[in-house]
Amino acid sequence: MIPSVTDSAVKAAMDVIASSPATTQEKIEMLIEMAQGFQKKPKTAQDLWNAVSLCQQAHDLCGEDNLLWKARAKVGIAGALKAIPNGGEQLLLEAKTAYEEALPILQQTLAPAEEVAEAQMNFGLVLQSLVPFNLARITDSIQAYQKALQVFTWQKYPQEYAILHNNIAIAYLSMPLASEREYLRQGLAVQTFEEALKHIRLINHPREYAMLQNNLGNALQYLPSSHPLENIVRAIAAYNEALKVRNSKDTPLEYANTISNKANALFNLPDDPEKPEARNLKNLLQARAYYQEAWEIFMRHEQIEQAQVVAQVLQEVEAEIGNG
Repeated sequence: MIPSVTDSAVKAAMDVIASSPATTQEKIEMLIEMAQGFQKKPKTAQDLWNAVSLCQQAHDLCGEDNLLWKARAKVGIAGALKAIPNGGEQLLLEAKTAYEEALPILQQTLAPAEEVAEAQMNFGLVLQSLVPFNLARITDSIQAYQKALQVFTWQKYPQEYAILHNNIAIAYLSMPLASEREYLRQGLAVQTFEEALKHIRLINHPREYAMLQNNLGNALQYLPSSHPLENIVRAIAAYNEALKVRNSKDTPLEYANTISNKANALFNLPDDPEKPEARNLKNLLQARAYYQEAWEIFMRHEQIEQAQVVAQVLQEVEAEIGNG
């Protein structure tokens, strides 16, 4: 394999650092700083592999008197491995091990609370990603998020607070429960989204607000209940809140997701909730328009899988309209 420009640049930088008169401590810090640069805005998977190499080099330079930096290098390796696209369970397992080794050291060496909480948050994400492979428990993932929340409060860290609540709610939704207890996990997810929305306001944190409202709508839409129509109406209200932020110009893919979610809800909503047995032609026509718009956006942005899903539902809507 021919090394990319980035690979050559990283090798050259490593050589410069190795031969420089800087202290070992300074070299460790430089390597980790370079790795963070690659990790922040990776253009390719190779950038993330470069971050892994740099952190590994930093780790190898650490002695017993550099325990904190050794842990930081491990966290850097874990974060880069976690972010490699289509890495599969093997890379996630390596990231999990690195977090498990680094977290106790970060706590013992009295690293800043925010640094420990960020590692807990990312550890939770790795565990959550391993659940579908039966290689981690969702309860452990939720526990890691809860620990991070002790530091990331809504007053000081609203963005992290919102993301953690979103992750916890999604974790609840993926919990394997017997069908008669299905309502429990959906209810916990709805509660979690609503709790976060008490503090995350549209005016201050529009992006997080829209994310929470969109996902609250999804949880409400599929919440088993003796009042299904009421939940669909509440779901549509949540999507409308998300659409105060998401639009086709600034956030096309998020917008397409929300309008297709709203279309799903309209598909199941009678035009007159007082007469649920009557047809819902008006709502079906609105749903069709949303699906059509979402399909066009997904195709334009080459999100082929999502476009195919929407195209399939669009056929069902067309058939339903035609049945009138």
